[in-house]
Amino acid sequence: MAEKEKKLMVVYGIDDKPPLIESIFLGFQHYLTMFGATIIIPIVTAGALGMPAHEQGMLISTMFFVSGICTLLQTTWGNRLPIVQGGTFSFLPPMFAIVFSAALSGAGWEMKMQYLQGAIIIGSFVEIALGFSGAIGYLKRYLGPITIAPTIALIGLALYALGWPWLMTDIYIGGIALLALIIYSQFLSRKYRLFLLFPVILSIFTAWVIAFATGRVDTEALRATIDASPWIRIPYPGQWGMPQFKAAFAVGMLAGYLASIVESVGDYYACARMAGAPVPGAKRISRGIGMEGVGCLIAGLIGTGNGTTSYSENIGAIGITRVGSRYVVQMGGIIMLILGAFGKFGAFFTGLPTAIVGAMFCGLFGMIASVGLSNLQFVDLNDSRNLFIIGFAFFMGLSVPFWAKGGWIFADAGAGYPEGFLPPTVQLPINWEASAGIVGRTLAEILTTIAATGMAVAAIIGAVLDNIIPGTRESRGLTYWEKMAEPD
Repeated sequence: MAEKEKKLMVVYGIDDKPPLIESIFLGFQHYLTMFGATIIIPIVTAGALGMPAHEQGMLISTMFFVSGICTLLQTTWGNRLPIVQGGTFSFLPPMFAIVFSAALSGAGWEMKMQYLQGAIIIGSFVEIALGFSGAIGYLKRYLGPITIAPTIALIGLALYALGWPWLMTDIYIGGIALLALIIYSQFLSRKYRLFLLFPVILSIFTAWVIAFATGRVDTEALRATIDASPWIRIPYPGQWGMPQFKAAFAVGMLAGYLASIVESVGDYYACARMAGAPVPGAKRISRGIGMEGVGCLIAGLIGTGNGTTSYSENIGAIGITRVGSRYVVQMGGIIMLILGAFGKFGAFFTGLPTAIVGAMFCGLFGMIASVGLSNLQFVDLNDSRNLFIIGFAFFMGLSVPFWAKGGWIFADAGAGYPEGFLPPTVQLPINWEASAGIVGRTLAEILTTIAATGMAVAAIIGAVLDNIIPGTRESRGLTYWEKMAEPD
């Protein structure tokens, strides 16, 4: 990509350092951007475990604290892209399989958490090995625009079932938040620098202030949550007890790791494109996945009940603000670290209305979908071979997860979030006879988890077909793709 084109894409490039105060506010914007998705994961996990309310607040703080650590590690020694690290939805299906397994029937939430931690820790060593050995980077040569486009687009579409329904929990506040995001980012940003840099923060606070003023926030419940939270609490390894290990749980968790890796590779491409950086090379991808493994190890030891992955929402924020500075994201990591230890601050943001979170999902995830589709500009879309693969990968990436999630139900996740994944039992659409034993069930869980993840389905189908169906490198977009890529 020409230097002129890069400059048009971003206000601050990947190596730029905006003024300190500006960087702090931009970093805080990243904290707010990832807040909605990040808080959902511990709420769902705590609900599945049956954690008491006080411990649930501690789990939320732990998630933000670990996210700060992992973001700093990734941006400083990992892939060094301006990419935020946080919990992953890919770990939720295997988490449910572990928590509701017959082996843990009747166990307390502490024991369930300890086995969950053990599975995450074992899986982290696999991800570390795949990353730092260079194996993931080697696979990059088989991933072209035809594979990456639907994978990234389906990352953006992953929460389509939550965005508008959440916004509609309060159409007045959600509509204001979405309208503000559109006006601030697409109209006022062209005239005023403030709206160019901070459309997400301004949109959230505009709607939230109106929600407070019109009595749409349960101030009593919010006050009670804040009063029950400690001022300072530093999460530490073993805070829920010593991790416990079980091979079947670890193997099942590997499906979550696979989906997370595929999603992260797609995120690296999207982030680089948003930030005006070269297409990530094999070494950068390998370091990134390896460092995510380190992050999952830390998450497993400290006990988030989840792992760590790259955050699509924050890549969307980069696209809207056009601030692709690594320094800004590092500031965001420091803010996550500090506020994760400041219990009452995190408790205050549990009062963020669901409708506002839904509005942000509509805007930011839509941006990710568009970035995914933009990779197709390098592909010959007059070639029926390419059209078939792209269309088939998209369709299967949407249809297979719809089937795979048929056994899951939507239930009340509590704390103001009306729709979260909280099944009373684990029902697998892929089943073997009981005689297959734990190996058969574990394999069923692995295949189900992969099938339930649209990004993984699209990536696998796209990669396989793009590499076995004859086609020229120029038609597949690989020639131009390789020109843009950084050297390995």
